[in-house]
Amino acid sequence: MRRYEQVYILRPSLSENEISTAIENTNNIVLGDQGTIIQLDKWGMRKLAYPINKETQGFYVFCDFAGTPKAVAEIERKFRIDDAVLKYMSVKISDSISDEEIAAAQETAAAKASAADQDDESEDSPVAEDDADDSNDTENEDKQ
Repeated sequence: MRRYEQVYILRPSLSENEISTAIENTNNIVLGDQGTIIQLDKWGMRKLAYPINKETQGFYVFCDFAGTPKAVAEIERKFRIDDAVLKYMSVKISDSISDEEIAAAQETAAAKASAADQDDESEDSPVAEDDADDSNDTENEDKQ
């Protein structure tokens, strides 16, 4: 087993159901070849740096997985055929990965995801904004 990271960009015109289907199909190829998904992150709709097939936006998906070169070749073959995929990039991270390393990587990914969720919740809190406004008022009074 080898460890790979893969980023692919899907057409922005796809429905949520079609996006989920494309992601599931990719994951099934990895899992069907005795691979393991370490982390799957939907980055969402983003503006492209340059137009690709006359599209200026795309839905980004990041996948970190342990699998075989055969699985990666099959995923890339399907990406080339599928019109829903604008671009993709697969990168081999390591030549071999053990089950213990996979478990540790999954735990690390889960911890990062929960930390990111907590950060998002704290940014949405109106209390944090009020505190920031109060500190600016105090600074302005000191300068006068």
